[in-house]
Amino acid sequence: MSSPFDTPRPPHRHSGGRYAFCMSAVPRSEKADRPAKPAGRFRRMLDRLSTSQEDLESEELQEDAQASGCTRIAECRDRQIVRVTGTLRTVTLRPRAGVPALEAELFDGTAPLDVVWLGRRSIVGIEPGRRLIASGRISMSHGRRVLFNPKYELRPLGQE
Repeated sequence: MSSPFDTPRPPHRHSGGRYAFCMSAVPRSEKADRPAKPAGRFRRMLDRLSTSQEDLESEELQEDAQASGCTRIAECRDRQIVRVTGTLRTVTLRPRAGVPALEAELFDGTAPLDVVWLGRRSIVGIEPGRRLIASGRISMSHGRRVLFNPKYELRPLGQE
């Protein structure tokens, strides 16, 4: 008595393993020949909605730095005279060798920069969340970029 399992099976039409078939109506060879479509408005909107708030703010800060003609902080090197822009993340009063020093962390979307005003306890307008343009000579201290006593311009509050 023979069973259906005893008969030899015909060879498979698909090669390449168990899941080698394609569910698309367009053959793979035609897909590979097509140029990639640029992302449409809907796709860009979805990408923007799925991006974190921090990434969006970083992107906006980088665009602002480029539009104002400033150097990106990530590109600043030791002893280089620069003009940078960004948002103050933190502002603290930290004495250095017994002298008051107002320290702030400036962020432009690429890297942080410590901005230090020696001999100052406070400066009107220097507060977290404020945007500014600072210029001076970069120095490196403990592996971080630092700008001591920079010239600075506060950005208008309406632009934030």
